Order: sequence, then structure tokens, then C-alpha cells
Amino acid sequence: MARYTEAVCKLCRREGEKLFLKGSRCYTEKCAIERRQYAPGQHGQTSRRKLSSYGIQLREKQKVRRTYGVLERQFRNYFHEADRRTGVTGEELLQLLETRLDNIVYRLGFAPSRKSARQLIRHRHVTVNGGLVDVPSYHVRPHEIIKIKDKSKNLELVHSALRDSGRGNDLPWLRLNKASLEGEMLEVPKRSDIPLTANEQLIVELYSK
Repeated sequence: MARYTEAVCKLCRREGEKLFLKGSRCYTEKCAIERRQYAPGQHGQTSRRKLSSYGIQLREKQKVRRTYGVLERQFRNYFHEADRRTGVTGEELLQLLETRLDNIVYRLGFAPSRKSARQLIRHRHVTVNGGLVDVPSYHVRPHEIIKIKDKSKNLELVHSALRDSGRGNDLPWLRLNKASLEGEMLEVPKRSDIPLTANEQLIVELYSK
């Protein structure tokens, strides 16, 4: 399956804010945004062009897409699915992204980043309702139990992520049991409960052109 394999820190620099793509590194002085607060490339420090309305919409779309680690075709498919639903399209889009299994594993604190969460899932360390699931894009439904399988409970990656992140109990739509390394999605998250600084309406406007 295709995936982004280049340096991820430059994605944060391109969007001008932390997308938290490298886990604990993003919270230290080694974070690229802390060291170089300008866009990557030879013109990053000199370019001061004012963005058009299209450019603003595009940057918002890229920021959300890169945050969740999905490719362009995947993201467009999520938008079309959200557009077919009866709710507010922008909110539906974020709900589809938030309920991906890799994002839930990250939100629970079992992995330091969504990329690491995808690795855990691909390497078959995660179960859903007792069955192994190795598809990061699996759509988690309310009351499904996400758990680190018994043979993987000694993974240092998981325990260090739980120690460092402090996530899992902060979101009202998730329940975390650190002792048993399991969590549950209690409900589909509302927009106000999704910790993402994005204007999803700009994405809707971009794709509606």
C-alpha cells in the first residue's frame, strides 16, 4: 500500500504549525517548528506571497490530511462519503477520520504518533472485540473494544507512549483501562470533542468548487 516515506518534520514546517507527526519529539526543543519557523525549501525564508482564497482552502485540506496520515485519494473518498451523509459535511468528514483504528489507538495513548499506531496495527498487535485487525483504516464503531493483544502487552513502545502522552482519559468519547491495555469508543465524537485546530468548512468549500 502506498504511503508517505519522506521526512515528516517538513510537513509541519510547510503548514506552519505542529501536526504532532513524530510523537514525543514534538514536545521537545528538537521539534522542527521550534528550530526553524519557516517553510522548507530554498525560498522558505523569503516567500511572503499572500495566499488566495483557494490557497487558504488548500492549505487547510493539506493540514488535516497530513495530520491523519492519509493520501489524497483516501482523503477525497472520505469527503465523498461524508458528503453523502445527512449531517454537516465537515463534521462528518472529521468523524470518519477520527474513527479510523490507527487514530483511536493513538488517541488512547497506545502509540506516540499515528504512524506508530499504524505500525502496531500492521504488525498484528491490536485486537478489536477480541479479533485481530491489521487494517489501520478499519472503521471503529461505538462500544467496540480496542485492546493490545496479550502476547504484545510487554511492548516498550506501548508503555512509554502511555507514560509520555497522558492521553486516553482526556476525551469523553473514549474509555481507557491502562491496567489491561484496552479502550472503548463510547460514541461517535462530536466536533467540540475532537482536539483538532482546523476549519473543516474550508475543505468543504474546496471540494465543492
